[in-house]
Amino acid sequence: MTEDTTTGAGIGTDWDWARADDWQPPTELDTGIPHTARMYDYYLGGKDNFEADRKAAEAAIAAYPALPLLARTNREFLGRAVEFAAGRGIRQFLDIGTGIPAVGSTNEVAQRVAPDARVVYVDNDPIVATHARALLAGHPAGHTSVIEGDLREPEAILDHPGLRAAIDLDRPVALMLVAVLHFIRDEDGAERIVSTLRDALAPGSALILSHGSPDFASRESAAEGTRIYRSASAPLVLRPRAAVEPFFGDFGFAGPGLVQLPLWRPESGHIRTSDLPEGWQDVSAYAGVAFKG
Repeated sequence: MTEDTTTGAGIGTDWDWARADDWQPPTELDTGIPHTARMYDYYLGGKDNFEADRKAAEAAIAAYPALPLLARTNREFLGRAVEFAAGRGIRQFLDIGTGIPAVGSTNEVAQRVAPDARVVYVDNDPIVATHARALLAGHPAGHTSVIEGDLREPEAILDHPGLRAAIDLDRPVALMLVAVLHFIRDEDGAERIVSTLRDALAPGSALILSHGSPDFASRESAAEGTRIYRSASAPLVLRPRAAVEPFFGDFGFAGPGLVQLPLWRPESGHIRTSDLPEGWQDVSAYAGVAFKG
């Protein structure tokens, strides 16, 4: 048993292990295959990407010009949702498929609201892990940690000693599946994966989720985007609203429910799709936050 120096409360964790200061990045990386996280970084205007990522991303933007706007809108949703969950008293955040850390990342927002918030990032890309671990240098030991894991193996994530060292699953957790489930095929057990993670959460926990959808894009753009991602590290599986909502199970939605991405608690207040600025109607994704009773 160690002591949480922020709260003074005893917790059954090993923060030195969770921090993993002696971790070293891999010496060999396959940069010839476009990776979804690095393509997303390119959409956001980041520099942590390679030629293969940029070529694939440019082809995707040519098919669906609203992609950079969608990426920025998704990042803004993440920030609002994390702030909302922290405001509801949640102090533990499990961000799976975190992507390349950028301004407004989960730990930055959560710890601005609650300095004692604990954040665990999970990703299967070594480059993402490298950048996420770099965040630890600027934060108190134990508040932010990162593990390598694959969403398709939820049991391994839940049993990972790094997660167990950082998060108490007997207390509320905000599970974050932001722009990641559309890279999991139905045949890979997408519903089973989310159900396994939901079932592991304590009452009062939240599911923060966004998901690409064909509902707001032209049929041609959706088909071309799906085709382009076939050569990337994961396929793109766009789902209609009726296929996204079941991921929340019996969790109760916070208002405004499952809505088009820009409409989830925008800073400008409640707006309708018809009120969205020019081009924003084409942001083809859903977002929602729901809580476990």
